[in-house]
Amino acid sequence: MEAPYPAHWEADVVLADGGTAHVRPIKPADADRLRAFYSRLSDESIYFRFFGPRPRLSDKEVSWFTTVDYVDRVALIATIGTEMVAVIRYDKTGPGEGEVAFLVEDAHQGRGVASVLLEHLAATARERGIERFVADVLPANMKMMGVLRQAGYTAESSFADGVVRMTLDLTPTETSTGVTTAREHRAEARSIARLLAPGSVAVIGASREPGGVGHTVLRNLLAADFSGPVYPVHREVRAMAGVRAYPSVGAIDDQVDLAVVAVPASGVIEVVKECAEKGVHGLVVVSSGFGETGAEGRERQDELARIARAYGLRVVGPNCLGIANTDPAVKLNATLAATLPGRGRVGFFSQSGALGTALLQRVAQRGMGISSFVSAGNRADVSGNDLLQYWEEDASTEVILLYLESLGNPRKFTRLARRLARSKPIVVVKSGGTPAGHSAEALGLPDSAISSLFSQAGLIRVDDLIQLFDVGQLLAYQPLPAGPRVGLVTNSDALGLLAADACVAAGLEPLPPVNLGASAGAAAFGTALADRLDSPSVDAVVVIYMPPIPGEDSAVAAELLRVSQGSAKPVLATFQGHLGMHPDLLVGSVPSRGSIPSYAAPEEAVRALEYVVRYARWRARPSLPPPELPDIDPHRARTLIHHALHQATTATAPTDDAASVSTAPASAASASASSASDAAASASASSESSASSASSESSASSASARSFFAEPGPPVEADAADVAELLACYGLSVWPAEVVRSPDEAVVAAERLGWPVVLKVAGAEAARRAGTVRLGLAGPDSVRHAHAEFVAQFGEDVELAVQRMAPQPAVPTVVSVTENPAFGPVVSFGLGEVTARLLLDQGFRLAPLAGEDAAGLVRSVRGAPLLFGEYGYPPVAVDALEDLLVRVGRLANDLPEVARLELDQVLVGREGVIILGARATIRTPPGPRPDGGPRRLA
Repeated sequence: MEAPYPAHWEADVVLADGGTAHVRPIKPADADRLRAFYSRLSDESIYFRFFGPRPRLSDKEVSWFTTVDYVDRVALIATIGTEMVAVIRYDKTGPGEGEVAFLVEDAHQGRGVASVLLEHLAATARERGIERFVADVLPANMKMMGVLRQAGYTAESSFADGVVRMTLDLTPTETSTGVTTAREHRAEARSIARLLAPGSVAVIGASREPGGVGHTVLRNLLAADFSGPVYPVHREVRAMAGVRAYPSVGAIDDQVDLAVVAVPASGVIEVVKECAEKGVHGLVVVSSGFGETGAEGRERQDELARIARAYGLRVVGPNCLGIANTDPAVKLNATLAATLPGRGRVGFFSQSGALGTALLQRVAQRGMGISSFVSAGNRADVSGNDLLQYWEEDASTEVILLYLESLGNPRKFTRLARRLARSKPIVVVKSGGTPAGHSAEALGLPDSAISSLFSQAGLIRVDDLIQLFDVGQLLAYQPLPAGPRVGLVTNSDALGLLAADACVAAGLEPLPPVNLGASAGAAAFGTALADRLDSPSVDAVVVIYMPPIPGEDSAVAAELLRVSQGSAKPVLATFQGHLGMHPDLLVGSVPSRGSIPSYAAPEEAVRALEYVVRYARWRARPSLPPPELPDIDPHRARTLIHHALHQATTATAPTDDAASVSTAPASAASASASSASDAAASASASSESSASSASSESSASSASARSFFAEPGPPVEADAADVAELLACYGLSVWPAEVVRSPDEAVVAAERLGWPVVLKVAGAEAARRAGTVRLGLAGPDSVRHAHAEFVAQFGEDVELAVQRMAPQPAVPTVVSVTENPAFGPVVSFGLGEVTARLLLDQGFRLAPLAGEDAAGLVRSVRGAPLLFGEYGYPPVAVDALEDLLVRVGRLANDLPEVARLELDQVLVGREGVIILGARATIRTPPGPRPDGGPRRLA
């Protein structure tokens, strides 16, 4: 049986050299495209594929290769522009096995096309129940064997009858995942390097009109003394700004690496096609009139991204300020900003074009300097994720500043940031909401959740642009502090006390300020600073120099630099109220390591230090993977979920929200650790069955093949028993409960469960309301009385539940997981008391959770001290709670079908944790998770 066309297999991908291609399933309409592709192949490529000469494909063969069922026979092609440049396929040869083969056009071999196609075919094969690939390869075909072996999958090979048979196990491995991640990183970094370090630039739409967009970019390129040739493109004029102009980009005789597009929005698509024919590597579209203008502009913007990627180009913009690179070997200012900061160690990304000009001016005013700058504008293609990949490789960038208005692939963003922040600090301002023009959806999480997820990834999220630069200049020029202890050296008692108060408010530990007096000079400051830096009780020093009358300013600055040079402790200052890099506090003619940043007021210096101390603490913690959990059963859990979904689709009407009280047998919850993730990728290749065998091809198993994403369904409420069984697959159990509808049923249930008991209102909302629980009912009379009270309060139809009283004392908490469309599974935690719920005192982390993530999540809520024996509460088993969070995170990561899971409440006692109630909503996912599966552009 032929499955529907799997549109979710389509993807734009970045190739190894930084170019792009489009991957999609083959279709019968590709027959002519396949013939043209085949005509461009060398005799050697054809020989390696078919084990003999085959000058052309017959019509029968073309039909065989292009007509597939997307289940037992699957083929994917890579296209650039309108041409097919590669094809890969598998044909099912037996249970769980498929024969794989691929062909790449000779002109595109060595660009990583086969590797990325193999990743995508492996993912489709796993979706269709194929567990391994087999490939028969000629011994001389070293390229194909290299692609298969280097994919990181478990591979076996044997030799017989002059052919190497390779078998690849498609079970994901740590190696295969690592290979995919490394290839993605290198490819995306190279795609940005081609934009920021071009050999030549064309300005399309340049004009002689002063103040025009194209004219401004051209002038800025020339004023920056760009290291390569600049080509103005205008259909009518012969020269511009003293530089020869060309009527079109195609008329330029030499190679063009980068094109800045400043034509009206209606003409941009045609320019993209001209640039693709010319072989341009990338575009910077400063033109407006796209997504920011409404639905029609958004359609134009989507078409821009689609066509550019299809033809192998990356796009910055549209509606952007431009890009810049201060490397002396490049000297690129392809922006609309007249003021560009000098050379520095900060990489700067801004989504806002208009705001970008002001931001660059502020950087220049502070004397900070940048390594490179990108304004993404509406972010149709190039995003902050791409820049993170590039800056990780860029040795001249040591600190990264981001102004974000939207996130295209938030889950990928946090993954990349978490890796990069281990070596290079990332400071972020994230504005609220998503501008209309951006190619990104709303995140669907409260702002506090975004802050929690950023914190988990090691990002330094600040409140405003002033803080962005305050923190950035400290990180760029001073070492990280080893702890929160702050030495204060000042010539003003009042300012010293203000600084000390600010330290306390920020959670830092100030030593008593050293007040040198208003007349203190260079020697006194040098001695006091040296004393503080030498003290083992000091991790950082704030120097306040605010003389009431002009003094030895240069001498004091020189002494501060001399004493602080080579120190492993950061020094920052309020030097005469100067904001930024004071000329007298620089090491060298431009700021470099050891330069001392200055702040307008001591409180601002302390605030910047607070952020840096917090980041240093995160970075000092070891980066550990999620623990293994040997006692879990993900396979059984998946079977349970798929059965429940199947049952739901055959039921009369699935419901939209989940609410269940578990009746499963009880027990406490903590458990041990360990198990590797169940999902991932693997692949293999080999020459496929020839067309002559088509008639003997069996498709008997086609009907049973499973498609996870073909028919997404509405959310359905999971049965209470299924929820309990699902949790049991991950070593968690639910405290027994029975729903009752009369006083007599309540007494019988209490007798069965054991006294004392709890009687409570059942339902998803009951736990969020006061007065819905009666505790410690020790006999039938008390149960009947409580039942009567509830009936009087809520009416005769109230649904009640009986549970055995859990051991006390215990702290009630709530744990939940939501499958967020942007971030994937997000785990939340908070205390279960009404006050905590009203104040929305919750913490959030992305699943899966490492041990440190679970520990941080527990401690992130304001009510956390109640778990650690403060305010009269007894200390409870926090380690058992953290283990539960790890297990819930693993469940959520393994099962994208779980749209929401809520454990309400989880009692944390002295001996362990008890889950009092569990509810789940499940659904067939609409597609792969963000950042899940093989490489693809958002």
